[in-house]
Amino acid sequence: MEEKIKSFKDLRIWQKGIEIVSDIYISTKNFPKEELFSLTSQLRRSAISIPSNIAEGFKRFHNKEYKQFLFITLGSCAELETQII
Repeated sequence: MEEKIKSFKDLRIWQKGIEIVSDIYISTKNFPKEELFSLTSQLRRSAISIPSNIAEGFKRFHNKEYKQFLFITLGSCAELETQII
């Protein structure tokens, strides 16, 4: 039996997004200091926007708005992937 999703925190995709944030913060922790306000900051902001947009979209009243936030999330994923490469 499937459990009812009551919160964005119940979404596996949000949970995976939080894992990505944690991984990025750990990975960038020892980056050179000169990268703190450039690549380090950009990687962290891109990563945190993934679960943030999922959460914000989930709280919207209409599916159309939720879908829009999921598309924004896809953009953040592509941005993060590009920065990692």
